[in-house]
Amino acid sequence: MTSGDPAAPQPADAGFRPVTAIETQRANRRDWDAEADHYQREHGEFLGDVGFVWCPEGLTEADARLLGDVRGKRVLEVGCGAGQCARWLRSGGAEVVGVDLSLRQLQHSRRIDAATQVAVPVACATATALPLRDACVDVACSAFGALPFLLDIETALAEVRRVLRPGGAFVFSVVHPVRRMLPDDPSLEGLTVVRSYFDRTPYVEVAAEGQPSYVEPHHTLADWVSAIIGVGMVLERLVEPEWPAGHTRTWGGWGPARGALVPGTAIFVTRRG
Repeated sequence: MTSGDPAAPQPADAGFRPVTAIETQRANRRDWDAEADHYQREHGEFLGDVGFVWCPEGLTEADARLLGDVRGKRVLEVGCGAGQCARWLRSGGAEVVGVDLSLRQLQHSRRIDAATQVAVPVACATATALPLRDACVDVACSAFGALPFLLDIETALAEVRRVLRPGGAFVFSVVHPVRRMLPDDPSLEGLTVVRSYFDRTPYVEVAAEGQPSYVEPHHTLADWVSAIIGVGMVLERLVEPEWPAGHTRTWGGWGPARGALVPGTAIFVTRRG
């Protein structure tokens, strides 16, 4: 997936190839820092400055209530971006902190803090090394934040489990794995299988100097379930949001034509035992 900003540098090469976790982190930090301004211009209104949208299908936490009552609870948002979800949770009475790999995204969070007067403390950090002490939060969440861009999902899930108190919930949304079989085309013409579901080779864009500039890993549903169980979390529910009637917005490979037939998002509701 190339940058959505036509003014951004385009990759010298793109395809499927092995990369390391460090290469992935470095590439995606640079990509998100470069992409953040365009991303907020394009999607900011849809997300809302104080809003919790789980996915391109438009499912909101206000409707889904996947986190339950957060009033008075300490909540961590992993991959918070500009803090829209965290801000919505704080407006509902939660004590919230956000972490994100991209400094530029967090600068947008500060801008929106000032505009809305709903401020959320944030830290620039990776999901695989959370800067929080053990068992310090009641709930954790991630709406397409961090996890879809990680090779090492087991370490990230283990980190979230570490900072959760016993019984604490972690709810996160990612690209539905079946989407990886299809081209990044939301039209009916894009309903063609072009890759094996079982091929875990990441999609990688390479800059002119030969270094990865963007990495999009692929994990199957079984990979996610195995990782969740493997770190000692309990999978309580899997949500596959349907495309709602009247929702005409397209977002990358998500749109009403494809969304009527194929799931685009998977939301995992998990809990620390």
